[in-house]
Amino acid sequence: MRLAVRVAFALLVGSTPAFAQSVPPPVGDPIKLSGPRFGLTLLSDGVVRKLRDEDDVDVNSLVSQFGWQFEKRFETGSGLTPVTEWVFLLGGLEQGTVLPSLSWLVGLRTRTGVEFGVGPNLTPVGAALAVAAGMTFRSGALNVPLNVAVVPSKAGVRVSLLTGFNMRR
Repeated sequence: MRLAVRVAFALLVGSTPAFAQSVPPPVGDPIKLSGPRFGLTLLSDGVVRKLRDEDDVDVNSLVSQFGWQFEKRFETGSGLTPVTEWVFLLGGLEQGTVLPSLSWLVGLRTRTGVEFGVGPNLTPVGAALAVAAGMTFRSGALNVPLNVAVVPSKAGVRVSLLTGFNMRR
């Protein structure tokens, strides 16, 4: 009997830390958001020169951007949300040219809307790594992001300021 009491006591004491652990909240279904994006991109002299010399595209160093963003985020319940997004943009339309750009960004967003992401970017200038940061402002189901993206490449640097909107369904 004494042995049984000792074993039961040892099991209880040994398992107390396991009972004290908090249970992680369930991970919800991914939230899919998409919506228009627009803004401006500043092209360095090297990028403008490469477009002119290699692609026969003559643009100013400041080009407009219009496009669409497809976003998927994963609610974790912790306040830090993983986010992945595809951003397709057409630049230079105001100058009578089309400069396509495709980025795939993977990052994090805080509960207050501060966000950061990094990922590949493809344009006529070539492949590069895009780094983006910003803030998403929320009003009910409406989300309004304001982001700055920097894309350094062999040809030079591109800096974009983008905004738009999407709605949670």
